[in-house]
This record gives sequence, C-alpha cells and structure tokens, in this order.
Amino acid sequence: LWAGGLRDLPDVPPGQGCTAHSFNDDTHCDLTAMLGEVSHNQNDGNIEGIATGNLLGPGIQVASLPELGPGGSWSTCINGCNFEPPQDVAHVQFRSRVAFKLVWCPPDFKKFVLVDDEGEYLAHGEPTGELPNEFWRKRNYELVRGGRYARVAESFKEE
Repeated sequence: LWAGGLRDLPDVPPGQGCTAHSFNDDTHCDLTAMLGEVSHNQNDGNIEGIATGNLLGPGIQVASLPELGPGGSWSTCINGCNFEPPQDVAHVQFRSRVAFKLVWCPPDFKKFVLVDDEGEYLAHGEPTGELPNEFWRKRNYELVRGGRYARVAESFKEE
C-alpha cells in the first residue's frame, strides 16, 4: 500500500478509507493514482459490475498519504480491464492510468505479477503465510483474461 501512496487502514469502516480489501480479493487489484479534481468522480453506470455512484472520494482523501501532494491513490476495481481500451474504474471513473495491477498467475495461482498500465512486467512475488482465498485468486485472473494485463501472467516463468 505504501508503495502506491496509501496508508494501511484495515480497521476503519468501508467508505471511510478502509484498505483491508486492497489486493486481498479478486477485483481491488489496481493501484490508481489520480488528480485531486477526479478523486470524487462517481460511476455513471458505464462500468459493468460497479454500483452506480461508487463515491470513493472521501475514503481516498483519508487513506492517501498527504506528503505525496495533491490528488490521491486507491485500490480500484479491475472489472472491465480485459477490454481494449480498458473499461475499469481507473480508466473510466477516474480518467487515470494504473500505477500497477496485481494479476495471479495460472495454473496454480500461487505467484503473482505486477504489470503497468500497458501490461508490461514490473515485478513478481510468491507470498507466504495467509493468501487471499484460491477462489479470489483464480477469479482475478479470469477478470483480466483476454486483455493486455493477462499476457505476462500467462507466460510468467520465474528465471
């Protein structure tokens, strides 16, 4: 979270800056940095699977590290990222690019890659300890499959 300009706030209520869901489920796997004037944008219904409204601005303000300047960051939903151009929350609601996207790698979904907005490799990992449920890891990959962000995960072979 810190690498993306966010505080770790797992115990505050949802909608008020809670980051417990960030990178811990299938969809909240984009780190999106944005300008201050768009952080209060709402979904007008153009993002499939996202509630109309989807007001995130107040939570973004609370969770974003103020020392990094105006604007903010959030772990946004990847729904629609398999289209070209991407139709996810970062690109549609916030008119932003993703700093990085976490994608779990098939076939065992025990490793992940981080890719940039163009789908290019940034880093990878194989976490230990408690992982997100396997259902969520597989579904994360299913949400990117067929788009630019799946390519690295599908071909990833640790050297």
